[in-house]
Amino acid sequence: MNLRLTKFVIRLLAFAICVMSGLTPAMAQRSAVPTLVAPTPKSGGTPFARPTKGGGQVSGPLVTKILVEGAQRIEAETVRSYMVQKQGETFDPLKINQSLKSLFATGLFSDVTIRRNGPALIVQVVENPIINRIAFEGNKEVEDENLSSEVQLRPRIVFTRKRVQSDVKRLLELYRRSGYFAARIEPKVIQLPQNRVDLVFEIREGDETEIESITFVGNRFFSDSSLRSVIQTKESRWYRFLSSSDSYDPDRLTFDRELLRRHYLENGFADFRVVSAIAELAPDQKSFFVTFTIEEGERYKFRKIDARSRIKEIDPKDLKELIKIESGDWYSATDVDDSVLALTNFAGEKGFAFVEPRPIVKRDRKTKSIDIVFELQEGPRVFVERIDVRGNVRTLDKVIRREFRIVEGDAFNAAKLRRSRQRVQNLGYFSKVVVNSAPGSAPDKSVVEVELEEQSTGEISLGVGFSSSNGGLVEAGLSERNFLGRGQTIKVKFSLSQRTQNYDLGFTEPYFLDKNVSAGVDLFRTQTDNTDESSFTSERFGGGLRFGYEINEDWRQRVRYLARREKITDVDTDASRFIQDQEGTAITSLVGQDLTLDTRNSRRAPTEGYVVKLTTDFAGLAGDVRFFRVEGFGVAYLTVFPEWIFSVSGNLGHITGLSDEIRINDRFFLGGDNLRGFEISGVGPRDPATSDSLGGRTIANGSVELQFPLFLPDELGFNGAVFADIGTLINPEEDGGSVQDVTTPRMSVGVGLSWRSPFGPVRLDLAIPIRKEDFDKEEFLRFNFGTRF
Repeated sequence: MNLRLTKFVIRLLAFAICVMSGLTPAMAQRSAVPTLVAPTPKSGGTPFARPTKGGGQVSGPLVTKILVEGAQRIEAETVRSYMVQKQGETFDPLKINQSLKSLFATGLFSDVTIRRNGPALIVQVVENPIINRIAFEGNKEVEDENLSSEVQLRPRIVFTRKRVQSDVKRLLELYRRSGYFAARIEPKVIQLPQNRVDLVFEIREGDETEIESITFVGNRFFSDSSLRSVIQTKESRWYRFLSSSDSYDPDRLTFDRELLRRHYLENGFADFRVVSAIAELAPDQKSFFVTFTIEEGERYKFRKIDARSRIKEIDPKDLKELIKIESGDWYSATDVDDSVLALTNFAGEKGFAFVEPRPIVKRDRKTKSIDIVFELQEGPRVFVERIDVRGNVRTLDKVIRREFRIVEGDAFNAAKLRRSRQRVQNLGYFSKVVVNSAPGSAPDKSVVEVELEEQSTGEISLGVGFSSSNGGLVEAGLSERNFLGRGQTIKVKFSLSQRTQNYDLGFTEPYFLDKNVSAGVDLFRTQTDNTDESSFTSERFGGGLRFGYEINEDWRQRVRYLARREKITDVDTDASRFIQDQEGTAITSLVGQDLTLDTRNSRRAPTEGYVVKLTTDFAGLAGDVRFFRVEGFGVAYLTVFPEWIFSVSGNLGHITGLSDEIRINDRFFLGGDNLRGFEISGVGPRDPATSDSLGGRTIANGSVELQFPLFLPDELGFNGAVFADIGTLINPEEDGGSVQDVTTPRMSVGVGLSWRSPFGPVRLDLAIPIRKEDFDKEEFLRFNFGTRF
């Protein structure tokens, strides 16, 4: 016990001495043992220590070499370059660990091990295989092309499981955007020689996930059914088998929120907001239940409307005349935007490019009214630094840039920018046109960014149809609206019906010689059977040149030259003497022009605006035919209620012969499409002996029509119409009093039904003449059907 106690005391004293001297016991033990320094490499010894920069020694072995094993395609030096541990450095476990992570992070290897063999470091790698082929199996609703564009893996790329999992997520997202939330995708790997694999995505699409119901919470003014007609997402119904609107799409649901906001702001609800839009998936994953929670707020009316100008040269009285908002009208955000645009354009015409019309809105929630003051003030001076166009793979840049109303270096103008976007969209070359502005290289510069997605502009058309005018119809054509990406149009068309045969070849250059002038050339051949109306057949063959240019955004003029050979044949022996006298061939050389004013909001389905067209033709520069013809046409559209479109149209024309009698094919005819309730050429001068229609020198006709919805689902595409037509055809130079010709106008009323069918537009008109003559030919039913595919 005394011995143990003595040892304990000695150790305690030694510990106390170390603490007082600032040394730990371990340090004291090491300082008591002399350090052995291995010989340097120059003396031929094995290096186990090396001097530090400060002259001291760092213990540990050096890595003399790094050996790479298992690499087949990848060079050993490439493997070493990814490593943190380098040859000639001290062996460091931390660097070895970092090297291991670095090699795995390259994605080139499925397995990596690093071990030490004396002074050497051995890196054992197992390379990931190379993808030989990627295939999709089981997909029916989504094409292989769309799936391939979604995945990032490609043939001859290194295969990794992480990339495969990422691509599976992308494919599932694609199916969900297409409405297939029950889709399942399983990747399969087929091993091939030489460390290659085939990657197969086995797809089970499942049933399309449809919208079971759409409900709204918080709506008081508009019913659920009314709001369902506003949004694009639709409930699943049997008649929507050709539409995808009844399948769940989160992007479409986001757009529906914006549609609801626009709808309410258009109808006076200035405080409206969408609280939430939730889509709940049914337990069987076959349908969704969509719920919109909204807050309508109060409905406001405009009360006081005023305008102020902080620009001395612009009188506020002039600004007030541009504002079309009336006190007492329901608040409409669109009316406010239109007024801002009108003020911007007005200031721009006055030479003020940097203006900012600011609507100052003041709500009175007690009286539910809104006061607005449009204040025109000078905005920041910002110029267009450059215009960046992206996404046009085939279409040349100049085809897009020439549609812009602003160019690089111009003053930035938001109104002109919106118009530029609309002009590019109207080309029909792109499925998506997005125009944004971004800050430039300086505070007073802006960059216009144009994002495009091209669409097919070529068309091979085959058509079948029927109309009361021409009977059965077969049509075939080939056209390209963006030939070689230059914006040129080329078309070849053939049509055959019971009444006509037509061949057309045309070419159009929209910017001739890089000027805002369109130029075109046409060749045609037409054969028309008029035996039922006028006891003859006509053949026309010829060609023409045409030039057109824009006077401004609304006005356009076109001039043309036409040369044709016309032949009247197959004249019945008992035909009218007037027609018999014209049998044979005649040459026409014609120059003409069209002047058009078009303010319609859409050329295909206008709801507002009007179009007026004046056409003049002069024949007689050469050839056998000499006449002067003038014709004016106009039509105006007005929305009286949502989807209730009122239109009124009129046409007036006159032709004057400059030498001989005007040939029958150059005269005007009335009936059919331009006067419903009567047959083609069923109205106007007529030979009483043969009942042949002789046409007229003066025509006047018009129509009023109201189109309205039939309160059926929009997808069915049905619309109704009521109309009234009026017209007269006059031949002031009667042929010896032997021609029946009454100048009194004819009138008809009727109803119509139009259908935007999956096979093409269909129109059915039922018309009853309410004012007619005994020799007129009536037609109660008029039917038009046509399609192209």
